[in-house]
Amino acid sequence: MKKSFVLISAVMLLLGAFAFADEAFIIDFTLLDADIVADANGNPTENSRTTMDYSVTAGMTFTDEQKSLMKSSLALQNWEVVLNSSAQNVQSLSLSEVRSVPVKDTATVPFAGKNVMGVRVEFPLWANNANAKIVPPFSIPMYEPLAQRDANGDVQEPTAEEAASGKYQFEDGYGVVRNVGTIKALAVTTLGMNFPHKLYIYLTDENGVERRYLMGTLDFDGWKELTWSNPFYIDDIRNREIRVYPIYPRGLPSIKFSGFGIARDAMHEGDTYIGYFKDVKVIYDKALLTADRDIADEDVWGIISEKESKKQNAEMVRFGEKQVNRFLEREKQAQEDGFTSSLAVEESTTNDQEAAPAPVVEGEK
Repeated sequence: MKKSFVLISAVMLLLGAFAFADEAFIIDFTLLDADIVADANGNPTENSRTTMDYSVTAGMTFTDEQKSLMKSSLALQNWEVVLNSSAQNVQSLSLSEVRSVPVKDTATVPFAGKNVMGVRVEFPLWANNANAKIVPPFSIPMYEPLAQRDANGDVQEPTAEEAASGKYQFEDGYGVVRNVGTIKALAVTTLGMNFPHKLYIYLTDENGVERRYLMGTLDFDGWKELTWSNPFYIDDIRNREIRVYPIYPRGLPSIKFSGFGIARDAMHEGDTYIGYFKDVKVIYDKALLTADRDIADEDVWGIISEKESKKQNAEMVRFGEKQVNRFLEREKQAQEDGFTSSLAVEESTTNDQEAAPAPVVEGEK
């Protein structure tokens, strides 16, 4: 009986140590396949869950046809590679890119047959510190309401079920995790190819503060889960500094994914870096307990909704301005791949000359 009591006590202590921590996907790249907004060839170009329409910030000078093209999403081919100044040259800027890459069906991983993020970074050959940041096409909104998109990427009215869920568009593996207190650990699933470069994860909180986390080096071969553990995390509640915050109307603490960082040391060989990423996960303490209350505070006062609406509008404006400028630049871009020859005789002119009747000389019959 005594041994059973000791065993039960030990199990309860073990469960208590992990009861306040939660695990979630920050972003899962296998969810970001393009499935809507077909191009001229009928191929989808955008991801339905993450499509944003930035024509709302484009103004009245654009036609409806132009505004219909002003959509972007987190589809993997839309992500960008941003190089630091010492790594930038014409070749590195033109060759560095992000692609959606399929994993073989025969692979011995749970996500075999799905698409993951593939990254190519063209580092300079000369000896200098070079950094690349892999970033989404726009700053992921934390406060975008949950709603479906149609085949053209247009936002639909939220259903009653979506409105009642209390979730936002970019939760559940699409870039945002809400109700995050202290981060206990981070993990990234990546395919290493023996590169000596360092890998970082960038996260941004609800106040717009971006933080960088060193995940380790990429000098290994095959799939691996790199982890970062918070060195200042205290497991024993008795040793923590307890802080009590007002439950309402304080905004819910959240984090969002803002990119990967690849750092090449000047002592290491340069040239092309290739990497693949499946997901980023987090283990965290909840900031607030999600329990039913006797009074629906938000329904009465609406303070949090007002704050989040302002943040959402600010995010949309910043996101929209950047996308509109890119749209304008794309419209001005030269479409010709080569010159029209000044020596070639137009086929239509030649055919017209051959088909023309012989001139009639006066007096002939």
